Amino acid sequence: MKQSYKAYAAAIVANLIFGSSYAAVKYITPGFLHPFALNFVRVAVTLVLFWVLFLFKPGQVKFDRKDLPRFMICALTGIVINQLFFIKGVSLTTVIHSSLLSLGSPIFITIIAAWLLKEGFTIFKAIGLACGVGGASILILMKDQSGTASNMVLGDILVLINAISYAFYLVLVRPLMAKYSGIQVLRWIFTIGAIGILPIGLPYMINTHWDAFQLKHWCILAYVAIFATFVAYLLTVKSIQLIGSSATGAFIYTQPVFAAIFAILFTGEYFTFYKLMAALLIFTGVYLVNTKQAVKPA
Repeated sequence: MKQSYKAYAAAIVANLIFGSSYAAVKYITPGFLHPFALNFVRVAVTLVLFWVLFLFKPGQVKFDRKDLPRFMICALTGIVINQLFFIKGVSLTTVIHSSLLSLGSPIFITIIAAWLLKEGFTIFKAIGLACGVGGASILILMKDQSGTASNMVLGDILVLINAISYAFYLVLVRPLMAKYSGIQVLRWIFTIGAIGILPIGLPYMINTHWDAFQLKHWCILAYVAIFATFVAYLLTVKSIQLIGSSATGAFIYTQPVFAAIFAILFTGEYFTFYKLMAALLIFTGVYLVNTKQAVKPA
């Protein structure tokens, strides 16, 4: 199989796993497992697996202490805030809402890059931002009668904050990805991020009624902890190494499609006209912020 085909397959499978994880998280939280307890399991398992992987594939570049502040900020934005707000948000809102709001990350990435990295901010990007905000506003303000949502507005806001935090992470992590291997970066970011997440999740972990878990709940928990975190992250890194971050990032547009399919099949949600309008606005926003404005000849 050609390298490009392997990369495309890795990216598609990673986003399929990410997309399915929304329904999986919704199935066990908060009814059987508190969101922060799930965060504990997810990060602890992934942390162990990354360090086991280190035994077979140690990093070739020695850790530079000067990079520690950037690693800490990336751990805060990419692991602590991202993981806590995502799981908690999905547990409060619906799968389709959360997946569409998460799609706002590419829009925020472009805006944050324009601010922090002084990249150009064109009229297309401004219109794209407006479309993205408009689509997110429709989702947050409109009531959804499908699925189960204990506090949809709060859940939507938490997922939106998660998308903004993850966008900061993807911009800030670029220099680290250029210096170290992707696996090295993820291993240290998860290690540092675990310091913030594990103490928060530990009390909820201890108070969980594990005796109420059936086989299907254990399988879903294992799926979220292993496949929707460790495996999906590895597949994404593999794709980035083969075809680059821009091409890999384009596959994020498939996530809401996969999430919607699993939501309709397993959580009783359905697609409505206002969700379609919100999706079109967000997709348009993502397209516009990534459109390069033509330069007129002098």
